[in-house]
Amino acid sequence: MINDILTVMWKERRGLFRQRGGKTRPLFVLLVPIAVIAVYFPWAMGLRWVTTYWSLVASFIVPVMLVGTLIPDSFAGERERHTLPTLLATRLSDRAILFGKLATSIAYGWLATMAVLLIALVTVNTVNWTGETLFYTPVVLLADAVFALLISTFVAGLGVLISLRASSTLEAQQTLVAAIMFPSMVFGIAAAIITNTQPDLKASILDTFTTLGPALTIALIAVVLVAVCAGVIAAAMRRFQRARLILE
Repeated sequence: MINDILTVMWKERRGLFRQRGGKTRPLFVLLVPIAVIAVYFPWAMGLRWVTTYWSLVASFIVPVMLVGTLIPDSFAGERERHTLPTLLATRLSDRAILFGKLATSIAYGWLATMAVLLIALVTVNTVNWTGETLFYTPVVLLADAVFALLISTFVAGLGVLISLRASSTLEAQQTLVAAIMFPSMVFGIAAAIITNTQPDLKASILDTFTTLGPALTIALIAVVLVAVCAGVIAAAMRRFQRARLILE
């Protein structure tokens, strides 16, 4: 099955930045926020960018933006271009098609995030040059790499699940944005309410995080993300039914 997955990835790579009609995707609109993350934040934070966990901002935002832009096209775009029946009629297995599309977006999101972190490192060294090259601490670099992979996987899995149901790429994009933003907004509102009305609970939560320390806290969050990623990919696997997609 590995060869079939690689075949799907090759196909997806060729059309990664293409829309219907052969037009290039307008990904340039993402250059400004990515430049802010790769240049402005490291420039403003200086040494803290490579010695603390602030670089996790890039490991979260970059995959969400890039994978979230591309993955809605995975099946909804095929449906719009009337190429989905042709793809499903090939000898490729269901798993090869699904995992090939997932792997392409995950690899793209992860590699792009690593590139942004490298540019950020160059920025920090340029601004704070003292004759000695600065690097991310091993723990920070590991956290960045793991979180970039997990966030890319989560967004790709959720995006494929939505794209399988959507009638158009635009619908899939809108639904994916809502699915990511709504829980974030609810969490932010809940955090604000707790901060303003429950000082004892706030203090208890802060004490817990202080006791655990940043490394253990991030490890626990990573474990939760692994479970969530497994859940959305399992749901996408259940949803991917070749016969139903052909009839649709």
